[in-house]
Amino acid sequence: MREQDRDTSRNELSGAAGEVVQAGNVSGGIHFHGWGPVDGSVPRQLPADARGFVNRREELRRLDVIVDDESGAPCVLVGTAGVGKTSLAVHWAHRMAHRFPDGQLYVNLHGYDPGPPVTPAAVLDRFLRTLGVAPEAIPPDVESRAALHRSLLADRRMLIVLDNAATVSQVRPLLPGAGSCLVLVTSRSRLSGLVARDGAYRVALDVLPQDEAVDLLRVLADGHRLQDDADELVELAQLCARLPLALRIAAERAVSRPTMPLRDLIAELRDESALWDALTAGDDDESDAVRTVFAWSYRALSPEASRLFRLLGLHPGRDFSSAAAAALADRPLSRTRRLLDDLVGAHLLEQPQPDRYRFHDLLRAYATDQARAEETAETAEAALRRILTWYSRAADQVVASVVPSFRRPEPVYAPPDVPEFDTHAEAVDWFERERRNLVDATRVADEAAMHDLAWILPELLRAVFAVRNEFDDWFETSTIGLGAARQLQDRHAEAGMLEGLGKAHTQSGHPAEGIRYQSAALEIRRELGDRRGELSSTNAIAMAHFRGRNLAEAATGFERAREIARELDDENWIAISTNNIANVHLGLEQFDEASALLRQALEIYRRLGNHGGEGDALRGLSCAHRGSGRPEQAREHVEAALAIAHRYENHAWEAFWLLELGRVQVQLGRLPEALESYQRAASKQRRLADRAREAEALDETGEVYRRLERPEEAVSFYKVALATFRDLGDRWRTALVLDHFGEALSAAGAPTEARARWREAITLLREFTDPPARRVLARLESATS
Repeated sequence: MREQDRDTSRNELSGAAGEVVQAGNVSGGIHFHGWGPVDGSVPRQLPADARGFVNRREELRRLDVIVDDESGAPCVLVGTAGVGKTSLAVHWAHRMAHRFPDGQLYVNLHGYDPGPPVTPAAVLDRFLRTLGVAPEAIPPDVESRAALHRSLLADRRMLIVLDNAATVSQVRPLLPGAGSCLVLVTSRSRLSGLVARDGAYRVALDVLPQDEAVDLLRVLADGHRLQDDADELVELAQLCARLPLALRIAAERAVSRPTMPLRDLIAELRDESALWDALTAGDDDESDAVRTVFAWSYRALSPEASRLFRLLGLHPGRDFSSAAAAALADRPLSRTRRLLDDLVGAHLLEQPQPDRYRFHDLLRAYATDQARAEETAETAEAALRRILTWYSRAADQVVASVVPSFRRPEPVYAPPDVPEFDTHAEAVDWFERERRNLVDATRVADEAAMHDLAWILPELLRAVFAVRNEFDDWFETSTIGLGAARQLQDRHAEAGMLEGLGKAHTQSGHPAEGIRYQSAALEIRRELGDRRGELSSTNAIAMAHFRGRNLAEAATGFERAREIARELDDENWIAISTNNIANVHLGLEQFDEASALLRQALEIYRRLGNHGGEGDALRGLSCAHRGSGRPEQAREHVEAALAIAHRYENHAWEAFWLLELGRVQVQLGRLPEALESYQRAASKQRRLADRAREAEALDETGEVYRRLERPEEAVSFYKVALATFRDLGDRWRTALVLDHFGEALSAAGAPTEARARWREAITLLREFTDPPARRVLARLESATS
């Protein structure tokens, strides 16, 4: 295969997955390692162990017996709300962590929260990423995700805790297929289907026995109160229905008033219970007891703290920061933090990690009820709009840092204490913590008919999702945003959402769908006379054609984009479209034409200070010189490009341009250096979730081994690259790898298999009409005739 036959250029990231490659010297080779976290770490996702955990000796013994059985059957901890299922599951999991050397996975399925439960698809997406699967490698449907999940767990020994499951359908897709892993599920439901069909063990958790309930009260109050009367402790435990959640809240209330006799606290709780009895039907004693304790503790709060507690019940997500709480309550951050400390101290909130807070699901429901009862519709709506606006403004700051070139919509009202980020890393870290909340905020904005926010949030988020390949969230939020834009009858917003969905489809490997959405956006923008929007849509359609190697359509589209850019006198877009046209010429092996265009783009990029554009133009010039047989000049250009990537610490640029460096090194005969470049490129592309370019690096690695006359090793790399390109539906790249694969098989003494690969490549290549493709086709037809 000629060097130029392998060149492609793209201006957008795709996604990454596949095997990690580790570089050694040429004699030692490059070795594959299995799927796993990119940094080699073992997942340790368990929440912190419960403070003051006592007793449950019989249930712990039963769980120990189950893990010793090693049958691989799941175990279900069932019991009423507040009975301590999560605390027991997490406590036991920490005890048994050493039995599972490959780590622990944990997810709260939120089966009983006021909002929608976590779907199996979302959990599988999270687990697969944890196990080292890059975003674009994650299949779109639940069944395929579940199959991949089972495959990755087949040779591992892991403990998987699925907390707060509501239904069997939430759990079953998450079960591993092998007996080396153990799944521990907690639920209020008996999940009989898991027992009957999947052979699950069931451990029922009842309220604590009286002596254990009293022991828990004593442990929690130890060192904070004088010795309390045993009979009074029994009475307090009974008033709490011997439920651990209620017992912990009651104990904290007693600790906060160390000199108050316990009988007085009991009297208060009895009064609260009487009030609650008058307000409820009284048909669920345990539930009533818990809510009585909640009310008792809630009424003891200061007015500021109680207001914050109930407003937090309106928060759209499942955990939150102090800054988000301050925006919701419209209070200063310093004061909000003190109030949050009060709520955590009263056990009305949990603080699982610094500056992250969450509710027990029962307490969240109680807080939401209090907000409905004590806030007017106007104040509740105002609070919700404040927090949704806060998230939109924070997302705006993330986009400004992570994707500064993105044309952001006009900001809405800016609440106080919106995060500001000094570095790209800070913005990414914040986004990682808040990503689920941002998606939930979009959904809640739509449900509350706040259509302006339900559109602005997805418009901002798509810029970040595009560089991170967060396809599930990208599709979900953009679909909501499209509906909101249509509710607003805002055609500009509608076109933006169509463009976002088009890019998501193109980038996830479905360029035909991408073209459909982008064409709809283009039609609207032409109707509106939005020339800048028309420019963006035209370029996006051309890029989709380019990704499908429809080079003629791509060239026409990029030329049209350049015409519009010139009409608008937009130098940046002139440079971008010129660079894109040059990339088409590179694909057609028209190297002189490409060089001339790239120099034009390079001049503009440098004048504008567009460093990424400058580096990519230099990369393109390297391709052109290499294709023209001038590898030394090519090396100078690609090394200059990589110097820019290093100067600005941009790993995406470096990962892409390393591929070109490796090709230049191959042409110079520096094969060990090329192997190192491809290893670095593959590793970085995997981290960046650019699956297609990682596969390119693996394909090129195979080519180096073939040149080293080590065809068996080359075949190993081709197999992985081939599987990736097939999965992505990239027919052009699939054909090229089949060509390389056939050459390696022929060199390895397997001519029949080689011809089979070449015949498959021929079938694919007949779809392409450009001269380089026709030349490859003719060569393979000759080889197989």
